Amino acid sequence: MIRINLLPHREERRKERQRQFLILLGATVFAGAVTWYAGSKYFDERLASQDSRNSILKAEMVKLDKQIEDIKRLKEQTGALLARKQVVEALQTNRSEGVKLIDQIGKIPEGIFLKNVKQAGSKVNIVGYAQSNARVSALMRDLEVSPVLRTPELVEIKAANLNNQRTNEFSLNSTMRQTVVIDPAAPITAKVATTPSKSEAARQNLVNKISN
Repeated sequence: MIRINLLPHREERRKERQRQFLILLGATVFAGAVTWYAGSKYFDERLASQDSRNSILKAEMVKLDKQIEDIKRLKEQTGALLARKQVVEALQTNRSEGVKLIDQIGKIPEGIFLKNVKQAGSKVNIVGYAQSNARVSALMRDLEVSPVLRTPELVEIKAANLNNQRTNEFSLNSTMRQTVVIDPAAPITAKVATTPSKSEAARQNLVNKISN
């Protein structure tokens, strides 16, 4: 006996496939929505955390900038004090040079009469009269080995009359030994170490730590 299925089985299969497709589509949409929500929530939390860290970084940078300015100001004050200390020491050194120069001038050889002695910084100009050229040579030899003056240089020597006596007028230059020359017009400056300060290093470490 031949059996014939008169039910619309093809239509039933098509409806079943459509139902399965809708179920799969709904599940995909739901999974996508959950994923989007979770990702959005995650990135929102990350942004909020980063904003908080940036706020901390900015606050710490403001503190470190103030500390760096304080350190720079202290360095400038220290440099100025060191420069003034050097000036005071130089003045104390130069103060005794006048006495030494006068003492040295008092030891001139016989036959020499001084007319003028002028000091400008480390340079000393001596003008006077000598009974002969040999006396001038003796004076220059004494200055060469003097503990106060050095490197005498004869500028001029010429015949002259002193108290109706024929003599030689001379002019020579010499240099003070170990003279500290101070220029009043020069600004007071001092070198300060330029190595990175602890505050600057701390600032860089903080930036690296928060950035990571």
